[in-house]
Amino acid sequence: VLLVESGGGLVQAGGSLRLSCAASGSIFSANAMGWYRQAPGKQRELVASISSGGDPLYTDSVKGRFTISRDNTKNTVYLQMNSLKPEDTAVYYCKQEYSNYWGQGTQVTVSS
Repeated sequence: VLLVESGGGLVQAGGSLRLSCAASGSIFSANAMGWYRQAPGKQRELVASISSGGDPLYTDSVKGRFTISRDNTKNTVYLQMNSLKPEDTAVYYCKQEYSNYWGQGTQVTVSS
C-alpha cells in the first residue's frame, strides 16, 4: 500500500489549504482513511477520519474549519483546511485506518 500526500505549504493565519492523499495497492473504497498531524515536540494526533461509507469524524479543535472527503474513483482522500491558525502548524500524515500504512507526510506552516 502506498500513500502519497500533497498540498502542504506556507499560509498566513486565516488562509486555506487543501491536502490530498493518493492511495494505491489496496481496495481504497473498502478502507477508512485518516489524517493525522504532528507538531514539533508533540505526539501525533488524529485530525479527521472518514469511513468507507463517507462518514466523517473530527477532533474538536478543527470542527467547523476542516473538512475531510474522499473520491473513490480517484483513490484519493482530501482534507480541506480553512481559517487556519498558527497552532495548526504540523506535519500532516495520511493513514489507512486499522492498518500501519502511513504516507510520508506534508508540512503545513501557518504564520501569524
